Amino acid sequence: MRDDPTVVGLVERARHGDAGAWDALVDRYAPLVWAVCRRYGLGGADAEDVAASVWLRLVERLGTIREPAALPGWLATTVRHECLALLRSRRRQVLVGDEAGLDTVDDPAFEEVLLTQERHIALRAAFDNLPEHCRQLLALLFDDPPAPYAQISSSTGTPVGAIGPTRRRCLDKLRSDPVLAAVAGAEQQP
Repeated sequence: MRDDPTVVGLVERARHGDAGAWDALVDRYAPLVWAVCRRYGLGGADAEDVAASVWLRLVERLGTIREPAALPGWLATTVRHECLALLRSRRRQVLVGDEAGLDTVDDPAFEEVLLTQERHIALRAAFDNLPEHCRQLLALLFDDPPAPYAQISSSTGTPVGAIGPTRRRCLDKLRSDPVLAAVAGAEQQP
């Protein structure tokens, strides 16, 4: 997702003082920050301290990030450095292996966390781009447990016989969203 126009736009707007864009960046990437903290065995107050340091560093360096679309990688690297600094400052023993292994983000598990996070972000963005009737219909259909067709029909005004075909059209729109297509394309590249 290195060429995700949404990220580029949010970074540019945040650089110019748009508080809404900053909040959107934090909402979008907070799960990534927490996931990296958990990878290093941090939780609670330690993870909150690391997250606060990372967001502060981003505020300080937002104007110097050359590739805004590379923000997820920058964040992951910064979180990793902050976690290691915290662990060293507390002189804790990390019982996950040698410390050299902690210095790499090439771990397949970490990459999978990052890809999963990007997929979730892309899916949320694509869902938000759907027309209101599609969002409402899909939310009712994929609720746990799913709403009965009679309830969906009365809530959405969609005839019971049209719910299935409408669902298919809405899912097709969701699948064709460029944000999801970018993620799918990135996952299929060697």
